[in-house]
Amino acid sequence: MITVFGSANMDLVAYVERAPDLGETVAGREFRTICGGKGANQAIASARAGGDVRFVGAVGSDGFGTELREVLDRSGVDTRALRTVEGPSGIAHIVVEDGGANSIIVVPGANGKVTEADAERLDGDALLLQLELPMPAVVAAARAFRGLVVLTPAPVVPLPPELLDAVGLLLPNEHEAAAITGLTVPEEALEALLALVPEAVVTLGADGAIYGSRDGSRLRVPGRPVEAIDTTAAGDTFAGAFTVARTEGRTPQEALEFATAAAALSVQRPGASTSMPTREEIEAEARRGRPKDGRGSRWESAPKN
Repeated sequence: MITVFGSANMDLVAYVERAPDLGETVAGREFRTICGGKGANQAIASARAGGDVRFVGAVGSDGFGTELREVLDRSGVDTRALRTVEGPSGIAHIVVEDGGANSIIVVPGANGKVTEADAERLDGDALLLQLELPMPAVVAAARAFRGLVVLTPAPVVPLPPELLDAVGLLLPNEHEAAAITGLTVPEEALEALLALVPEAVVTLGADGAIYGSRDGSRLRVPGRPVEAIDTTAAGDTFAGAFTVARTEGRTPQEALEFATAAAALSVQRPGASTSMPTREEIEAEARRGRPKDGRGSRWESAPKN
């Protein structure tokens, strides 16, 4: 089982040709409300990818909270540990440009009321964490969990040593990896991350992903040639699919291929949770784009400075 300890937000999404500059007003072409939040996104991505998923967090007593719970339930996520607290649910205001680029403002709402006490109810084979909950609760969850702890370090904030000590796999995108390490070359950033945690994956958007572990493994999986229309939840889709593959006993190489296929499908669809593919779709995409030898590229040692 995969436990997701994280945020649930209602995404208020505006689609525009380009995002406005400060003080500027632009005309949008469409508006949607979509279940989101990095925690809920990863829970739904994991469930649709075939995982047995439990979600722990909080929603508000408003209509958004009811809708968020219903969407998670319909997606096959166990919400019995999802609390309803008095007040508003978390929301995210998202502007999506033509071509898929986005900017996001998050207002925590009920997510800010998640505490260390919620972290006491965690079990399973893997724990998915993000950083949209109060840091003390995230640290408590990581330290209490006895399986694989996977952390997506977003939004980027200073990572306490006690959190890193409990993380088994760190999963940033290339910008988050650079912010954490101060290194802009992804391969160099990966090596620096491995000084902090046993395993790391750095996602590279259209260029795929790279993986490393302290046992010396280094893997690279290329991106898939697709036309992106909305990249809002691509990273969460990758994280959910990758964790499902790892908990099923797949190799890191197979997990990277599975997750890259899932993310490629998600960016071709609008929205966060609405963009996430099913297991059957992911498997079909992974087979379609697999190299003839069934493997990605590897490098044998850390890149030289």
